[in-house]
Amino acid sequence: MTGAELSSALAAAARDAVAAGELSVRIPDEVPLTWTDGACSSPLALRLAAGAGRPAHEVAEVIAERLVMAPGVRRVHITGPGFLTITERAPGALAAAIIAAGKRYAHAELPAPGTCWPDLPRTFGNPGFSVRFAYARAAAIGRRARDLRIERADPGALNEPPELGLLGLLAELPSRAGQAEREAHPDPLRRHLERIADVYHDVYERCPALPVGDEEPTPEHGARLTLAEAVRISLDNGLHMLGETPRELL
Repeated sequence: MTGAELSSALAAAARDAVAAGELSVRIPDEVPLTWTDGACSSPLALRLAAGAGRPAHEVAEVIAERLVMAPGVRRVHITGPGFLTITERAPGALAAAIIAAGKRYAHAELPAPGTCWPDLPRTFGNPGFSVRFAYARAAAIGRRARDLRIERADPGALNEPPELGLLGLLAELPSRAGQAEREAHPDPLRRHLERIADVYHDVYERCPALPVGDEEPTPEHGARLTLAEAVRISLDNGLHMLGETPRELL
């Protein structure tokens, strides 16, 4: 599920509870979400509690009962004073959705800011280099896979903690781009691209998308190729929004 789909599902569960008379409160148009290690968390119940005149934990329980029936949701549990934490059935499906969306994914209109980062030094101490290098790495994975005639595969096999963390950041990208558009300032998007790049470098090293040596390609490799392409598209879109044309070779 994309962040927008999950946000919609959460808002719909809350509105259904209002329609059924289980809650009496206005549901906001925008539902806040954050991702950690493949799970999505929302403070919606805490924000509704005062208006509903009920403890946040009770509000969360009412919403959770309905949200767990939404397509794509595997589990909903309540943490702390009333945070709703959602685990998806197939978090990797987001990678395929990003590829299908292409240039539309996370699109926002930002004032042309020019270059957000300096070109030099080309070291990881320069966040701009980290973002540009992550894009180049993801693009290189795709080129090498085509040379080896390895096809992208169902991303449902993605389940390593770094991969799940990366998927969460990719899911959050549209909201950070939207924030940058609302604020007419690139910083929210710029910072988020830096986070995506940092985690992708870890995924690149720890979860190889291509076979090594005489190793035969597996469905896991195909799933990771799909993730790499989703990263390439996301960084490509993000860099273009910031006024940069991404380079496949640095």
